[in-house]
Amino acid sequence: MSPVTPDPSALHPVAGQPRVVLLRPLVTSPLIEVGDYSYYDDPDDATAFETRNVLYHYGPERLVIGRFCALGTGVRFIMNGANHRMDGPSTFPFPIMGGDWAEHFDLITDLPGRGDTVVGNDVWFGHGAMVMPGVRIGHGAVIASGAVVVDDVADYGIVGGNPARLIRSRYEAADVARLLAIAWWDWPVEHLTRHVRTVMSGSVDALEAAAP
Repeated sequence: MSPVTPDPSALHPVAGQPRVVLLRPLVTSPLIEVGDYSYYDDPDDATAFETRNVLYHYGPERLVIGRFCALGTGVRFIMNGANHRMDGPSTFPFPIMGGDWAEHFDLITDLPGRGDTVVGNDVWFGHGAMVMPGVRIGHGAVIASGAVVVDDVADYGIVGGNPARLIRSRYEAADVARLLAIAWWDWPVEHLTRHVRTVMSGSVDALEAAAP
């Protein structure tokens, strides 16, 4: 008998909890890509994620979030549209105010960007974490509550603070390499369902043995 797997297209996966939403069926922007089962939790309005949590997203840079990521309340992604010039005396964006100032719109459209913001698989974001433009966060990372992530985060790293700094790695380097090779987040969902206990609480050896 095939295992019963949760529906990755269900907007509200947790019965009786409208504060939890799966992001893949929610997002509409072609500039946002989210993998299966990644969710956001917010008691106010989790369905407003695109407008309240992805800020200054005027393109063309993308926000990419992998599978099985957990985003706590208030997690925000600041995109490249938030940048201001810093190579002259003033950082104020005069052209957006209109009038004759609009003639100088090139001064805010030719700003260098940091590229896409990319989040790996199985990343846990604590309450109120903020990710700055162009950051890349590795698989299995943990972003502490209130962290302001300004630099890339290594696979299975735990970071916290403002600016966020590495607190420790969840595993030794050799085990990180093994976990990346196992890549349980890419397993067929039926196989994953059979081995959820191992994925959540097993050793690297046990996870390796369970791989399809």
